[in-house]
Amino acid sequence: MQDLRISLVQGDTRWHDPAANRDYYGALLAPLAGATDLVVLPETFTSGFSNEAIDRAERMDGPTVAWIAAQARALGAAVTGSAQLRVADGDGAPRVFNRLLWATPDGGLQWYDKRHLFRYAGEHKRYAAGRERLTVEWKGWRINPQVCYDLRFPVFCRNRYDVERPGQLDFDLQLFVANWPAPRAHAWKTLLRARAIENLCYVAAVNRVGTDGNGLAYDGDSAVIDFLGQPQVEIRGYEQVLTTTLSATALAAHRERFPAMLDADAFELR
Repeated sequence: MQDLRISLVQGDTRWHDPAANRDYYGALLAPLAGATDLVVLPETFTSGFSNEAIDRAERMDGPTVAWIAAQARALGAAVTGSAQLRVADGDGAPRVFNRLLWATPDGGLQWYDKRHLFRYAGEHKRYAAGRERLTVEWKGWRINPQVCYDLRFPVFCRNRYDVERPGQLDFDLQLFVANWPAPRAHAWKTLLRARAIENLCYVAAVNRVGTDGNGLAYDGDSAVIDFLGQPQVEIRGYEQVLTTTLSATALAAHRERFPAMLDADAFELR
């Protein structure tokens, strides 16, 4: 592992306007070329978090997937964020996922479909749920990306020892992309710290700002939390792109000094 430069892109997503959002976020990303290793966008960054936008969900061969791949190439960095994407299942019936995309400069593309759908807002009635957790490798780091409501489910978020990597933890950095409204900001900030502490890892989280088409306000509170649960950086309620560096040496030293993973309970994710 080497130190990892990570850029949080906290923006005011345009409501139901994918083309405008690609232009908007593209302009925010452009100055990062050659200056970062990983760029993190909010959840549903092309539409805002909306059940009504489902009719406009794109396919994997549509403009948003092409856009995120092009951004990764142009920036020389991995780029991630979620969008509403329509996929045909085994029977040919279309389903829409809240799909996190992970694009790398070499043309690589992976994805994770949000597993925990936000019942409170009826997301489970309109979207299909994913099943499998994703871990990606980038710049020597193992990274586990998740989406918004997943943050509330510590078993699915758990960093296991000696499972995905012999004699090591599953991941070094956990990501959360979100549209997390201001009234629940305390839960957002508290749970991010809990995930970092219990998982002996860095946590990076990007939330949007502004007010969406449903009248919900967002305060951002995007952050990088270190393995002690301390904020390395935090962004308040305004548009901002912030880059910080994660220390591989500090993370390894903490795990060596405080090897709580050796006392953890074994379990299987299903």
